Amino acid sequence: MKNKTITVVGLGAGDLDQLPYGIYRTLKAAKQLYLRTKEHPVVAELIAEGITIESFDDVYEQHDTFSDVYTDIVERLFSRVNEAGSLVYAVPGHPLVAERTVQLLLAEGPNRGVEIEIGGGQSFIDPLFARLHIDPIEGFSLLDGTALAAHQVSPGLHTIIAQVYDAFVASDVKLTLMEVLPDDYEVTVATAVGVTGQEIIETVPLYELDRLDHFGNLSLVYVPPTKDEKVSYRQFSYLKEIVAILRSPDGCPWDREQTHQSIRKNLIEETYEVLETIDDDDPDAMCEELGDLLMQIMLHSQMAAEDGYFSVDDVVATLNEKLVRRHPHVFGEKSANDSEEALANWQEIKAQEKAAKGIDVTVQSQLAGIPRDLPALMYAYKLQKKAAQVGFDWDDIADVFKKVEEEYHELQEASEEERAGELGDLLFAVVNLARFLGLDPEEALALTNNKFKKRFSYIEGKLQEAGRTFEQTDLQEMDKWWEEAKHET
Repeated sequence: MKNKTITVVGLGAGDLDQLPYGIYRTLKAAKQLYLRTKEHPVVAELIAEGITIESFDDVYEQHDTFSDVYTDIVERLFSRVNEAGSLVYAVPGHPLVAERTVQLLLAEGPNRGVEIEIGGGQSFIDPLFARLHIDPIEGFSLLDGTALAAHQVSPGLHTIIAQVYDAFVASDVKLTLMEVLPDDYEVTVATAVGVTGQEIIETVPLYELDRLDHFGNLSLVYVPPTKDEKVSYRQFSYLKEIVAILRSPDGCPWDREQTHQSIRKNLIEETYEVLETIDDDDPDAMCEELGDLLMQIMLHSQMAAEDGYFSVDDVVATLNEKLVRRHPHVFGEKSANDSEEALANWQEIKAQEKAAKGIDVTVQSQLAGIPRDLPALMYAYKLQKKAAQVGFDWDDIADVFKKVEEEYHELQEASEEERAGELGDLLFAVVNLARFLGLDPEEALALTNNKFKKRFSYIEGKLQEAGRTFEQTDLQEMDKWWEEAKHET
């Protein structure tokens, strides 16, 4: 039994004179000739020569997404070849350049018992390179305008965006490019490039991209490469390069001298500066401080890379893998209808991860897993919370108040040598009280610190108004202003 065959050929990027003779003969000899679209310069000439064709242009009107269009076209082709035994399918350009239907045919053909033969054809890339004087050795990327994402755009490369069929696709392309490039960055739209009498090439600012009126099946958008700092500054790859330079022999002497230990405290300080911007509800400051915190991560990663341990790419890969693994209700088969179920999934997977590392959770301390360098109040809070999970806790808040009172009296009666320990006991008891009240002691103390700072600043302001210094006032006057400040703040 003869195999069923779909022969795929490209109509090229120009008119009939530019079509390879072998392709022309295939089209002429085809008993069943199907076109993805008849919107191509060659088609009218083929029809004029008496070649019978059938196009799938009507399929575009029947679906809301290009993905559905391509799937439908492929299904129709398989249905036709089952009836005819063989057929020729012609697409614009080259069959293997920006042709999703061809990729779908190649993927599904073996499962359908259909052989997919790929003929030649000139892609739109060659005439575009020639027309715009682009040397591809400099590096270029070819992207799909119907499914463009910002992370695909590499500003340092020549970028060609194909399948920009109409103003709607052009609008999506424009908005995506604006995430990477300035709004006034110049881009070039080329329609029917290389086709005599039909070629239109127009360069416009990016914000005007979707205002042009010559988009069609033969339209491309060309984005030239740039080294503009405004663009480079937004690239994570440039940040990696900058940090590597700072640590290089020709870089900054201070940065070169640093070690994990020497900048250890900076990580904590930068974290608290971020928290301050959150408390102040200051997005601009938060943006800057998050950058400072990221710099610490970059420095530690660069140091580790220099020692051959890991790079920042490994950090990102580890994080991505963990996020996907710990969210099976998002990326896998599990479900979570609320945050409690999601947390249960998370805890279950964490337990599995520990087991995979050889950690026996049955013999591990219930207090394990708390970072030892947390601030003391926060550390105490987490210790108590973990202990409470296994029932080691007070039953009534009244008992907690009694414990605070007991520790307070013990501190009063403590000797000088005992005071530090007794003060710690009192603070630990107060943390327990905060937990029973549903409060975070670290946040509560931070609120009081801010309150004290504002009220003390009020006193300083009063002194400045009077043209006096602290040496020229007394506690009674300061206490009066403190009481005023309580009503002001």
